[in-house]
Amino acid sequence: MFGLGNPGRWYAGTFHNAGFLAVDLLAISAGIRLRSSGEAEVGVGLVEGATVLLGKPRTYMNLSGRAVAPVYGSFAGSPEDLVVLHDDLDLALGVVRLKRGGGTGGHNGLRSLKEELGTGEFLRVRVGIGRPPEGVDPSDFVLSPVPEELQDRFRGGVSSAAEAVTDILREGFDKASTSWNARRAAPPP
Repeated sequence: MFGLGNPGRWYAGTFHNAGFLAVDLLAISAGIRLRSSGEAEVGVGLVEGATVLLGKPRTYMNLSGRAVAPVYGSFAGSPEDLVVLHDDLDLALGVVRLKRGGGTGGHNGLRSLKEELGTGEFLRVRVGIGRPPEGVDPSDFVLSPVPEELQDRFRGGVSSAAEAVTDILREGFDKASTSWNARRAAPPP
């Protein structure tokens, strides 16, 4: 399971780091310590009784595939063995949806993964960050700090993404996907 984001303090509180934050929550709750390995931080441990590898690229978002591919090649048997947690502009802030395969939706991290892995058929946990305000470029928006008034909903989405991963491990992807994708989005504040 890899969470996508950008390394470094400058990006720590940005929308684009939703995947990183969800992996951090999983690692903390399972007592898994992430250590540097090549161009990624990885750790192995038990989550819901299953042995999992948690990881975060140490590359910038648009080079995520370069960090994930070597780890994927060593540990995964098929694309469905890889779960990627990432931010999604097309979902309302805080909404979480699960998806099997698909396109990149303009997400540079997903594009890099698809190019390096030779497939986009990995599993996805999508964390909604909403669309940027009118006149704000999406690239600037995803790299901007989450405003204080949106922190609770953003963190709720990140926490839900970590919960969705535990549901995938407990129930299987199809059942977890049906459950998570049927949930209604909370109305905006």
